[in-house]
Amino acid sequence: METLPERYERLVDEGKLTRDAAQEAALPEFERIRAELAKPRKKGLFRKAPEPPKGLYLWGGVGRGKSMLMDMFVDTLEVPNRRVHFHAFMQEIHSGMHAARKEGREDALSPVAKEVTESVRLLAFDEMQITDITDAMIVGRLFEFLFDAGVVVVTTSNRVPDDLYKDGLNRQLFLPFIDLVKERMVVQEMAGPTDYRQDRLAGEQTYFTPINAEARENIKAVWNDLTDGDSAPHTLVVNKREVTIPAFRNGVARASFYDLCAKPLGPADYLAIAEAARVLVLENIPQLSRSNFNEAKRFVTLVDALYEAGTQLICSAAAEPEYLYVEGEGSFEFERTASRLREMQSEGWGGD
Repeated sequence: METLPERYERLVDEGKLTRDAAQEAALPEFERIRAELAKPRKKGLFRKAPEPPKGLYLWGGVGRGKSMLMDMFVDTLEVPNRRVHFHAFMQEIHSGMHAARKEGREDALSPVAKEVTESVRLLAFDEMQITDITDAMIVGRLFEFLFDAGVVVVTTSNRVPDDLYKDGLNRQLFLPFIDLVKERMVVQEMAGPTDYRQDRLAGEQTYFTPINAEARENIKAVWNDLTDGDSAPHTLVVNKREVTIPAFRNGVARASFYDLCAKPLGPADYLAIAEAARVLVLENIPQLSRSNFNEAKRFVTLVDALYEAGTQLICSAAAEPEYLYVEGEGSFEFERTASRLREMQSEGWGGD
């Protein structure tokens, strides 16, 4: 069986990967887990099952290749495993707990966790982040179930464990989970200087007008390049309200103007979106005027949040920035937004 370092080296030699010191530094931890799980399990009535290997919590900035390494790792495993976005997994857990409560189960988490532990030996989570108090309150017990059953957990995150659920409500109740992560998982930073996602956009067109079949195809091509066409809805909890991004993967978000600006969202919502997404693909920005004044105001607030966060914006619009809002109340103030939209198209925009 090909080891992780061997596979990485082969892909570099084939020109499919660019050698990256930070990525190479993470390979031994992935390989440690792969090799341990590949060992045959000794069976026998009095044989105690061997201790499972420690998991891995790999954190670092967006676009560094964490998810790519995770995919490579999972592809080499020969044991039952599952690779899933952390948020999607937690939604499944909540759904399972809801069903268990309807059946009258007093401990709704136990049967749901048992079902997970019986199906896999390794869980690979992408993008662990805790923003919801309901997630924060159950994730500790959930991970205890997983670890006690011998399930190995590997996860990527943009945050160091100590920053998970930072400033969250009743955070002191969440702190034992952070201790559990540090005890049962190796915490490793991937601190490479290169944001490969930004590199993929360097010199590329990011503003498409008018809105036509060509613009739609261009947007689709950019999206597929950044996400490999794989995504899922992503729900943020902002002031106890849910804000859903229709498509999201590894820090890249996709939504329509209607999704984000025709709904009653405010500055806090747009700040949360800008924090969650390193790249936002926004489609179908219409001509703005007094007829859609409220939508235009929200769009201005959204652009401000993206601009301040340094988020890359890729969009399709009815007109060039200077001609999006040419008449009606607020058209003069929109000049600053048009200027920011122009600046956000410039090469080198975004990133840390």
